[in-house]
Amino acid sequence: MSSIGPKQAIFASLAEVAQALGHAHRLELLEQLAQGERSVEGLAARAGLNFANASRHLQILRRARLVETQRHGKHVLYRLAGDAQVVELMKALGRVGERNVAEVDRVMTDYFHARDALEAVSREDLVSRLHDGLVTVLDVRPEDEFALGHLPGALNIPLAELERRLTELPANREVIAYCRGPYCVLSFEAVAALRTRGYVVHRLEDGYPEWKAAGLPVEAAA
Repeated sequence: MSSIGPKQAIFASLAEVAQALGHAHRLELLEQLAQGERSVEGLAARAGLNFANASRHLQILRRARLVETQRHGKHVLYRLAGDAQVVELMKALGRVGERNVAEVDRVMTDYFHARDALEAVSREDLVSRLHDGLVTVLDVRPEDEFALGHLPGALNIPLAELERRLTELPANREVIAYCRGPYCVLSFEAVAALRTRGYVVHRLEDGYPEWKAAGLPVEAAA
C-alpha cells in the first residue's frame, strides 16, 4: 500500500486553499474581512447573502485556514487568518487574472479605466506626500469600515455622501482617494465625480488592506 509523498501532501493542502478561493462570494467575503473582523450577520449584509449561505461559505474558508473565529458574547466574529498573507494571495490572484483572463481585462478597460485612466499613486509616494503635508487623503468606505481602521489622518466621506459634503474637501489641495482594494469601485467613482467638479484627485494604487499588509501605519476609532 503506497503512502502519499511529502510533495503530494503539500499540493493536496494547497489545492484545498485554491478550492476555497474558487467562488466569487468567498472572494468578496475575504475582501470584507480584509477591512476588519465581522460577524456572520454583518458579512452577509455586506455581501448580499442570506445568513445560511454566508455561514456556509465562511466555513469553507475556515477549513482552508484562510479565516479564523473568536467569540464575543453571543456573537462569533470572523477575521483573516494572517492578514498580510491572505491579502497578498488575493493580489496575486488579481495579477494573474488581469494578465491571462480576457474577461477581467475587458472589465478593467470598460469600467475601471473608463473612470480613471491615470496612473494611481503608489504607497511609497503617498507616504512621502503625507510626510510633507501636501495632500488630503479621502476614505470613501462606509463609516463602520473606516472605524475598524484607516490611513493616518484620512477624511472619511462615504461615496453616497460625497456630493453634499464637498465643502469638507480643501479646494486647493490634491486629493488621494482610496477604498477597500484594487477592484473596489468606490474610489473610481469618487475620482470621476471629483474631477468633473475641478478637483485635482488621484487614486491610491490599491486600498486599506494592502496599506496595512505592507506594515504601514494605520489608525482606528477609539
